[in-house]
Formats: sequence, structure tokens, C-alpha cells
Amino acid sequence: MKLLRLLPLSFLFIFFIFPIFSHSIPFIVLHGISDECSSHGVKSFTENLISFSAVQGFCVEVGNGSWDSWFIPLQEQTDIVCQKVKKMKELKGGYNIVGLSQGNLIGRGVVEFCEGGPPVKNFISLAGPHAGTASVPLCGTGVFCVIADNLIKGEIYSSYIQEHLAPSGYLKLPNALPKYLENCRYLPKLNNEKPGQRNSTYKERFSSLKNLVLIMFEQDTVLIPRETSWFGYYPDGSFKPTLPAQKTKLYTEDWIGLRTLDKAGRVHFISVPGKHLGISDTDMKKHVVPYLIDQTSREDGTTEAGFRRMGGVNRRFIQINKMV
Repeated sequence: MKLLRLLPLSFLFIFFIFPIFSHSIPFIVLHGISDECSSHGVKSFTENLISFSAVQGFCVEVGNGSWDSWFIPLQEQTDIVCQKVKKMKELKGGYNIVGLSQGNLIGRGVVEFCEGGPPVKNFISLAGPHAGTASVPLCGTGVFCVIADNLIKGEIYSSYIQEHLAPSGYLKLPNALPKYLENCRYLPKLNNEKPGQRNSTYKERFSSLKNLVLIMFEQDTVLIPRETSWFGYYPDGSFKPTLPAQKTKLYTEDWIGLRTLDKAGRVHFISVPGKHLGISDTDMKKHVVPYLIDQTSREDGTTEAGFRRMGGVNRRFIQINKMV
């Protein structure tokens, strides 16, 4: 007990408590189209996740946000994020990704294409157009929306539009699949859709995820069909019916490892009420937060079991204080 009398209380607190929280894994947020990290919605979303999970989080921006989300091709956006995460010392030991709408395709690109990047543990997708969308998202008003609308009126699979309109990289028209496979520059690569050109490395990296959380919004009218959030889509050559992911060739032939992940119990198909990205705090806490603290909870014991342990540490700490 003589030694304990020589130690300041702050040292004892750090000694007993710090190890429990020393291995938490940070997360990044990748926003959707027409948005930016500094917008009220994305900023609040990121701050809430940090608050709810008590985990370090960052919103990673591409260029100036809104404008570049429309007009920088998705492969280039992915390359930018890849370089950023490789430079972030906070992510060196691994991290989780939370994607919002189009941001999910950038996030998956980072998982599959980012050579030498830190490992992604959990991927939480909110309203991601993973299997494509049959309609370009509505832009609204403003100068860049006028530009986007004019581009949309052109040939969506032309080289010019593929180079200048980001959503063209995942616009998948079921009645124009040959043009899509030949000329669409992003999603066919991301989903390993091109026969004879499937990359086993992309599949290996994607199927290494610990958890893939796919959140679909029940009143989503932005994504066509909304089931693309779950990798569901239309059959080849038709706009109906909507096939569940498990009935698509991407799944049955396991092009990117989705079936592998699912059979291992690591894919979580979640449906929540609300319009596109309209998630409530309650659903965030229920469906997103647990996977942000998953690594510490399952590997380092820092959630429920960890907190019970922390309670024991606190009791020992109090007892030691009384003995000093």
C-alpha cells in the first residue's frame, strides 16, 4: 500500500481505465450526391454517430463536396478517398465505413480497389445503389443542377457523359445492358460484372469484411428500385419484377463475394421506415452504432462485458482509495 500512496489518483484512473478503451476502431462517413461534409445534415449525422458510439469518427470529403459529387467520375472520387485514408494516421489499425447513398459506391471502391490502404472492418450502408439504379437522382435547382440536367439528356453511356457525370457510373438500364457493360465505367468493374474480366482480388477484399450492413428505406423513391440497397435489381432486359439479391447472378455466381459473406452470417439486411436517408436516432442506435463498436466489443471486450469489467475496476479503484 505504500506504493499506492505515492501515486496520484489521476495516474491510478488512467492505469485501470485506459486499457479498456485503447483499441477502439474509428469510422469514416462518406456522404451522398449533392451533399458535403460541412452541410448541416451530414455534420449532424457524423456528430451523432460519434456521440452515440463514443468512437472517433470523420467525414471524408472529395474536393468541394456538392459540385464534385456530381461531376468528378466515381473512380476518381474513389482514388481521392483512397489516398486520404492512407494518409490518416488514425485509421492505420483499421476502420469502419458508414456510407450514405452514392457514398457507398465510393466506400466499396475503397474496399475493393485501394491498394495498400488500411483494412476496412465493418461496412454500414444506408441507401446504397449497390446493384445500380434505373434513374439518375433528381438534382433540384441551382447552376450545377442545370448542367447536370443537360448532361442527363445526352447519351448516358457515351464517353463524354461517363467522364463528366458521376451518377452515369452506376446508371444501369435493364433494356440497354450491352451498352452498360461495354461503356459504363464504374459499376460493372465494382460489381465484377464483365464476363472474362472478373477480378478475384476485388472479391477477396470485399468478402473479408467482418460485417456488411445493408439498410433500405421503405419509402425510398430516389433509388429505382429501392431494393438496390440490398443488391436487389431487375432481371436482364426488363423493368419488372424486382429480384431479391439472392436471385441475381451477382449473388448466385458470387462475383464479389456477397454470397460468401451471407452464408457466413456477415450480411445484415435491414429495412427501416422513412424516405431516402431519413433515418431516425432510434434506428441509428439500433442498426448502425452496434457495428461501430463491434471490434472493441468482440475482440477487446469494451462493450457490455467490458463495461461490467470497468465497473469492477471502479470498485477496486474506490477500495484502493479508501485504503490509501
